[in-house]
Amino acid sequence: MAEVFHPNIPIYLQLIESVKRKIVSGELSPGQRLPSVRDLAQTYEVNPNTAQRALAELEREGLVYSERTAGRFITNDGGLIEMTRTELAKEQIENFITEMQRLGFTNEQLLQELEQKLKKEERQDERK
Repeated sequence: MAEVFHPNIPIYLQLIESVKRKIVSGELSPGQRLPSVRDLAQTYEVNPNTAQRALAELEREGLVYSERTAGRFITNDGGLIEMTRTELAKEQIENFITEMQRLGFTNEQLLQELEQKLKKEERQDERK
């Protein structure tokens, strides 16, 4: 199933974000070969030029590397993967806080809601 893209953000940026999430979550493993540009474009239902642009940017960032005739692979640099994971988490936290503030939550209320939710999750995990 193709990813649903947000209309106000360039697709190649969303594709980069999607691949980064797969790398930091472990869905794509260090050293794993990535699909070809055509296959990636087909999977995400985007133009091959868009897929190429996204992969080129991931390569520039060091998360992906090319081997001349073998294709593109996920970096083996665990430190870079962890740094990317932390950056993505910080972005999510910032977005969450901004949205909660827009809803009128104070920082104290936000912390209370988070604590309640996390405690509820812990209880559910303990039952499993």
